Amino acid sequence: MTTSDATTIEQYLRELPDDRRAAIKALRAVIRKNLPKGYEEAMNWGMISYQVPLRVCPDTYNEQPLLYAALASQKNHMAVYLTSVYAVPALRRKFQAGYRAAGKKPDMGGSCVRFKKLEDLPLEVIGEAIAAVPMKDFVATAQASRAKKK
Repeated sequence: MTTSDATTIEQYLRELPDDRRAAIKALRAVIRKNLPKGYEEAMNWGMISYQVPLRVCPDTYNEQPLLYAALASQKNHMAVYLTSVYAVPALRRKFQAGYRAAGKKPDMGGSCVRFKKLEDLPLEVIGEAIAAVPMKDFVATAQASRAKKK
């Protein structure tokens, strides 16, 4: 599955093969346990998304909620998207150091961490990255970044 038309998280999970469903569900549990207050879980962009509600930050570049994190099953891998790790250089350095300390090597793009199986991820490091940025700070970072581009 590269994109999903699922409208609910339950539907999305049902569409996954058993091994991927188990991995995504386990990672979802880590995210939900560590997610700072205020972010909402939703299906958006064909992924399980953790986002800033539009009622909190309605002025976005694409009129969509600000994406904080997401989970996706792609054609050749699964992915966890960690926007704060991309947006905050100090958090990115800490995240990469945590990966190395766990004896793992991240397969990363900008905010995307790709993995083939759950054992590829240091779940404690993922949890720490999720817990690291309160919603008000994430919104401020996003707004400052947008202001620089104007």
